[in-house]
Amino acid sequence: MWIECFQSDERFEGTDADALVDEFVAHVRAAHDVPYPDDELALWARNFADASVREDGPTERLPSIGPIEVRPVTEERIDDWLRFFDRDAFPDNPDWGSCYCLHPHTGDVAERPWRDVRADMVERLRSGATLGYLAYVDGRPAGWVNASLRSTYRKYPDAEPDGPSPDTIIGISCFTIAPPYRRHGVSSALLDRVVADGAARGARWIEGYPHLEDDGSDSAAFVGPRSMFDARGFVPIEEHERYTVVRRPA
Repeated sequence: MWIECFQSDERFEGTDADALVDEFVAHVRAAHDVPYPDDELALWARNFADASVREDGPTERLPSIGPIEVRPVTEERIDDWLRFFDRDAFPDNPDWGSCYCLHPHTGDVAERPWRDVRADMVERLRSGATLGYLAYVDGRPAGWVNASLRSTYRKYPDAEPDGPSPDTIIGISCFTIAPPYRRHGVSSALLDRVVADGAARGARWIEGYPHLEDDGSDSAAFVGPRSMFDARGFVPIEEHERYTVVRRPA
């Protein structure tokens, strides 16, 4: 297992998680001035270390892929969703391995154990509080989009407060694509399904939140590039410090 400092200036490797966490915290205190308490730093490091072992899916991008099928994550697909996030979503980036796409619903909160985050998201999927889709290639989950009602999100509290009611808007908060399937149109296929299903879900609007600046990296693409939304008739509604709200009718 391994942990990389969030400043990317030190990497710790070994088989003893407790020792790695202690090394990480000691390094941060010696090298960086950060406001986080030791227990929060240690929990972040523990989540990272666990993900570095748990996320054991392939990291090599495939030169080509087969047909993409997109399915809503209903009760019978939760095991597929868990397999995707437990093992295949972030083998190249364990820092994100504890997210389980709960962050749009909670906003910025203190670090939590990844098992608790995982359990909360499973309950949301089972109850219908979160709705998203998995993309499959050759029967294997290859990507995910969180396309829940914006009324369930805390991440975008300032998005057009005088606009349509948030419970009439499907908010496309996150795309997560496994490394072998990136840059093969998986996000586009997921977005197309969200658009196709919007009216049947009772929504009036579909909304995205692309970044103002796109550095071309895979990690920065988790909200989807602006060009992908533009090509599907989304129009800019308002600009925030880091993102633009884009919207189209359902």
